[in-house]
This record gives sequence, structure tokens and C-alpha cells, in this order.
Amino acid sequence: MSDDVASAPELVWEYEGGRLRRARPDGQAKTTPILRIPTTNEGSPSMQQQPRIRVGRVYDHRTAEDGTRVLVDRLWPRGLTKDQADLDEWCKQIAPSAALRSWYAHDPHRFAEFGRRYRTELDDPGRAAALQHLRQLAQHQPLTLLTAARRADISEAAVLAEQLLDAEPGAS
Repeated sequence: MSDDVASAPELVWEYEGGRLRRARPDGQAKTTPILRIPTTNEGSPSMQQQPRIRVGRVYDHRTAEDGTRVLVDRLWPRGLTKDQADLDEWCKQIAPSAALRSWYAHDPHRFAEFGRRYRTELDDPGRAAALQHLRQLAQHQPLTLLTAARRADISEAAVLAEQLLDAEPGAS
């Protein structure tokens, strides 16, 4: 990982190949996807590392890599039936507060501050218990955090994925 990405003033998030990546301000993606949890076979060149926590849109069809699909929005997605959503769970108690969601309004320029404020909200006992539940789900099989937002890469699902990855043993 290059130092210029780590010291960038603002992080830009983008989807590429179904994976959330940090990008440089000039638009060039980092070479490594950030949504990966190290496996026990990390040192083995024959073992290809698979992302354990993914972020996606609830409108997307289930894929073989999805594992457990969890909607993390407080409100049910517009125009989608429960059958179409193909969810394993709806964890609405972990969603950001209505006030924070209204303030943010998915403005990409506010994403960094939104992430900071949302992480503070995750200390709330109800949200902390829901976050722990998501951690437990991710330990057993891949976890896909879903949102109805047009840009999942700047949604609460992206913040949650990073939070879950940061809590992993050995995460930097």
C-alpha cells in the first residue's frame, strides 16, 4: 500500500467488480480492495482470499458469493417486495438516526463526517448489540450488507463494513 493513499485528505469510495475500493483523489483505485478479512491461510499462495464482508444494493440479485444478505436501512426499499429482496435478515435497528440520515442526504462531500457521526451512534447500546450480531454472522460465512441507496459505496453499509473489518483481530 502506498503512503500517498493513506495520507490523502479525503477518501473516495468506488465500486469495481462488485467490490468496494478506496480510490485516490485523481480517480485511480488502490490495487487492493478494502473489504477483505484476512483468512487463516493468508500466507498460502495457493489459497485465494475471498471477501468476507461485502456491500451491495438490495435491488441486485443474489450471487453465490453473497452469503448472508442483510438489509441495514431503517426504511423498506421503495418498489421492492420481500420476495424480490431475497434477504436473510433486515437489521433496521443498526441504521443511522433519522436526523443524521436527513443531514447527510447522501452528499459525497459529507461522507467522511457522516462516517464519523455514524460511528459515534454505533456506541448506542441497541446499535452496539446489532453490530455485534453482524460480527457473529460474518464469522460463520460471507456477509453482504445491503442498502437501497443509489451509491452503496457512500452509504451506512460502507461505514458498517469498515467498522466490522476494523474490529477483526489483526486488522490495521
